Amino acid sequence: MVAAELISNVIVPLSPADNIQRGLARMNEFKVYQMPIVNDTQYLGVVTEEELLEIRDPEIRIADQPLALLNPFVYHDTHIYDVLRLMGQLQLCILPVLDAANGFLGTITERDLIKYTGELFSLQEPGGTIVLEISNRNNSLAHMSQVVEADNAQVLSSFVRAFPDSTKLEVTLKINKTELSGITASFERYDYEVKAVYNNTKIDNGSEDRFNSLMNYLNV
Repeated sequence: MVAAELISNVIVPLSPADNIQRGLARMNEFKVYQMPIVNDTQYLGVVTEEELLEIRDPEIRIADQPLALLNPFVYHDTHIYDVLRLMGQLQLCILPVLDAANGFLGTITERDLIKYTGELFSLQEPGGTIVLEISNRNNSLAHMSQVVEADNAQVLSSFVRAFPDSTKLEVTLKINKTELSGITASFERYDYEVKAVYNNTKIDNGSEDRFNSLMNYLNV
């Protein structure tokens, strides 16, 4: 998935001819605290709500006010991973997208990015999650997938987290089943450290109910 596929159809950029009041009203309408300023198709930068609020005359045009515009953007073919990285590093709620000729195409919003990230990591799919801690020398997703597939399951998505000044990695696996006891036991047999298991539902075959009934009978 690339930036062009993430563009929101909701956000309408500001024009240099818009006044400060319109800029603040537009931010309030779209529930954002940053807005791109575009002259026709020429991207000029991003203005913040904080800066507009400091201007006393709400009728003054954006073009007539010296603003310290931010200049973040990505090109249309930028991968979603780089979009996530840039928005996180710069703490952006919107991110302009440009074409190869630096023309403005549209804006990615934080809300839409969260939605698409959920799809990327199969968060809407039913299943469970296993978190493993491994050495970076043993980082074989192929082998982890084999362990999962041996239990008639599949890895829907995976995420690897590194730690500063450490040789350990944290690997998160989203799996298409919720009964994960067999898979976690297999990981432990292969000396993987299972840090956490989420959405784990034990299979109810009625044995617990039968056991409780027997205990009640013996206690009569």
